[in-house]
Amino acid sequence: MRLTKKQILRIILAIGTPVSLFYVPWILVWAWILPLPDTIEAQLEEAIDHRFEGMVVYVDQTGEAPGFYAAGWHDREKGISADPHALFKIASISKLYDAVAITKLVSEGRLSLDKTVADYLPELEGRIENADQITLRLMIQHRSGMPNFTNAPNYWSAPPASYEENLALILDIPANFKPGEDYEYCNTNYLLLNKIMDQELGYDNFQFIQEEILIPLNLKNTFSSLSEVNLDRVMSGYHLGHPYDLKSDERGMLATAEDVGIFLRALNDGSLFEGEEKKIYSSIYEYEHGGWVPGYQSFANYHEEIDAVMIQFYSTTDPKLYLWNVSEIINNRLMKILRKNNHEP
Repeated sequence: MRLTKKQILRIILAIGTPVSLFYVPWILVWAWILPLPDTIEAQLEEAIDHRFEGMVVYVDQTGEAPGFYAAGWHDREKGISADPHALFKIASISKLYDAVAITKLVSEGRLSLDKTVADYLPELEGRIENADQITLRLMIQHRSGMPNFTNAPNYWSAPPASYEENLALILDIPANFKPGEDYEYCNTNYLLLNKIMDQELGYDNFQFIQEEILIPLNLKNTFSSLSEVNLDRVMSGYHLGHPYDLKSDERGMLATAEDVGIFLRALNDGSLFEGEEKKIYSSIYEYEHGGWVPGYQSFANYHEEIDAVMIQFYSTTDPKLYLWNVSEIINNRLMKILRKNNHEP
């Protein structure tokens, strides 16, 4: 016998002890167990009930007009409703752009995936363990073993602004594992990769990203930092337990959901690449990504079975990352709705 979600919830509530009730993150159970709405709009409204202040979704499915959806607040304090065309801090989704830029530089022969940190940044030999064994390939794939600078105690309370300050947080600290022997997501990898690109190019690598990715795709709503945009266009971000809007905090790249979606489509269908670039990229990195900084959760997903790109922005985070798990549940529910509307089983 297959139980309905409501029946499962009644059983959980009936057998739950005080101890189990303390440890179960009920916000996850509730997000999973609610009946699936019929529309994406209804699912977004439901997401707002799960403590998200605002949400934006962009859908690009072959054969259909792009879909733009928003719920909640663009700016809670000013009473401005969520805007599907707002700028959003995309956090680690930017690693996809970095990986494409590195691919193009490798294809041009300007960088080598098999050269090491010590080859490109010799000043770090002896300061980063195994610097002479950590290749660009291993850094791109998070298999370097280097400590993650964003794991430094209280890092997000006052993040350092410069390369040097961030790097200092992990210098002379033992490696977590030998290069290539394990996987651990690590922002230090991309801190160094960006430095190596800047050094090879002789200018900020975001200019290269503009020239090689943004301009060819006509992406006019993707920016490297807050300094380049009108702050009113940026969706507010909130962190549970923190009293203030985090909109004005510098956190790297910003983009609209549509711009990220167009980029992700080009990445997955290969139109972003020339010559051997797609083959190189496929050997080193992934084709979708998530991002997290305080106040902002972002997801860039491609669903091959229905040839659909879906971008999801959530403008609320929490210290224990429960809301990250809730957002993943909502993402899955959004895909179920999309499949259902396309009469997929």
